[in-house]
Amino acid sequence: MRLKPSTPAASSKTPAPPSDKPLRRSRIRRSAAAALALAVAAVVALPATATAAPESARTTSGWNDYSCKPSAAHPRPVVLVHGTFGNSVDNWLGLAPYLVRRGYCVFSLDYGQLPGKPFFHGLGPIEDSAGQLSAYVDKVLDSTGTGQVDIVGHSQGGMMPRYYLKFLGGAPKVNALVGIAPSNHGTTLSGLAALADQFPPVGDVVDEIGPALLQQKKGSDFLDKLNAGGDTVPGVAYTVIATRYDEVVTPYRTQFLDGPDVKNVTLQDLCPVDISEHLAIALADRAAWHETANALDPAHATRTTCFS
Repeated sequence: MRLKPSTPAASSKTPAPPSDKPLRRSRIRRSAAAALALAVAAVVALPATATAAPESARTTSGWNDYSCKPSAAHPRPVVLVHGTFGNSVDNWLGLAPYLVRRGYCVFSLDYGQLPGKPFFHGLGPIEDSAGQLSAYVDKVLDSTGTGQVDIVGHSQGGMMPRYYLKFLGGAPKVNALVGIAPSNHGTTLSGLAALADQFPPVGDVVDEIGPALLQQKKGSDFLDKLNAGGDTVPGVAYTVIATRYDEVVTPYRTQFLDGPDVKNVTLQDLCPVDISEHLAIALADRAAWHETANALDPAHATRTTCFS
């Protein structure tokens, strides 16, 4: 009887199925990059409020009144410029009514809008945002019949107008610029901003959220251009109001300007117990508001204290 040949045993050299480990590692890297990018973006320029009110619920409580005519006591309209992720209303729910009650004509604009990102603005290229500010200042001047405005800005909004003044012919139209926690020389974000250089996917995702974010990083090409040749332009009075507890624009002293007709203010020098950080200094700090009013009307300035 002829026996059937036995079936050979499975070879130990049979190739293993392809591993999905490289794919998993790639997904993990992308997820980590996205998470880090969102964290950096959230801290680089936090919105002025945690949530944005629906459009229909927004009010301006006496500002953005284009029938307002400046008085002899306050002859220039005030233009408020929000920060990154802010908007023309939420950033100014405290300061705008404060100035209106003191007799100022107050106006605020939205700028740096990107498609699909309602309410949260100040994300587009800063050069383009400065162009929007230029057009808005002209609109306010035409409406009020005046020759100059004063500008008050928070965070990016305190820095971006300097591009308008320096490169877009804005200096003759502006008497004073008040920057509240402005990103004048960029931020290290307490070291976190370096992630965009050390881990390129982070920079890619942050840039996709909004070009203005990386433009505010210390050492950016935009800031190098803005600050080359000096921080100020002739004819404009500059005030910077900063807090030692700023966790967004760091180190906080990078907010300060050098040049003639510059006043740099640290809140804690006026009120040692003031603990305002980057958002509170604009949203709720009456000492900062008082210093803003002093900068707008230095001839009638009064001492700022913890009880201002």
